[in-house]
Amino acid sequence: MQEGRAARCVVIKGIPWWAKLAAKIVLSRLPFDYRRWAAIGLFKHGAMVDPEYALGVFRSHFDRAEFSAKQRGFTCLELGPGDSLLSAPIARAFGAQCCYLVDSEDFASREMAPLHKLLELLTVQRKDVSDLRSASGWSDVLSRCNAKYLVGGAHALSSIPNASVDFVWSQAVLEHIRKRDFVKTMQELRRILRSGGCCSHTVDLTDHFNGQLNNLRFSAARWESPLFADSGFYTNRIRFGEMMAVFESAGFEVSQIYIRDWEQLPTARRLLDVSFSTLADKDLLTCGFDVVLR
Repeated sequence: MQEGRAARCVVIKGIPWWAKLAAKIVLSRLPFDYRRWAAIGLFKHGAMVDPEYALGVFRSHFDRAEFSAKQRGFTCLELGPGDSLLSAPIARAFGAQCCYLVDSEDFASREMAPLHKLLELLTVQRKDVSDLRSASGWSDVLSRCNAKYLVGGAHALSSIPNASVDFVWSQAVLEHIRKRDFVKTMQELRRILRSGGCCSHTVDLTDHFNGQLNNLRFSAARWESPLFADSGFYTNRIRFGEMMAVFESAGFEVSQIYIRDWEQLPTARRLLDVSFSTLADKDLLTCGFDVVLR
């Protein structure tokens, strides 16, 4: 296994974590749909609607991954595309013959402007996307890319045939899968992965408030309750060691890993729930990592 240390994690200063938590609990109960919140910058699911960012994310995973069908038409899957469907035309431009975009709910924007900007970026990179310029809407784009947008999380994955996918990737998504669904999700990814295929994941283990460990202050009963889990700040709190064990128990081999960490704990052990305060330093100091699974 290839292992390395990446850059140190940075604590975000500004609004206190507890104020962000309280605000999201209140705001998430107001009668507005997700797209209205996303339009004003709240409860957004990533930045994939930005074509440059989306292209950069795909390239980072694609360049890291090595799979047997990379040089010919391959089938790929993005787990958690969030606000955007841009990964489908990007994957096609890099040789995908089929693409699945799988999310827990339908969060994706159907605006065409980001697609037009993306096509210009891909053209500069000498990718042939001429047939996508005349697409009439996102349904047409997905059809031309032989792509399917599936919602329903692990249940949606169950509709994909065994050993049919060559390349799976996700960007800061695994930590948001409900803890009760995490093992099943990894088992489903292993089931659909073809021999010679691989997965590339970037995982963020911070609290998603201020880049610390304040999410570990709460008991499992409180954190997994609907009050917290349905308020737009949920992470499953699965730490580094436990997540590695789940990958292996699902049948994956960890072939590459690049770890990001803090120099010292950003949140004191004495403030953490007892289920976390006794963990080894490595599990608490690891704030994120990139991993390739085979």
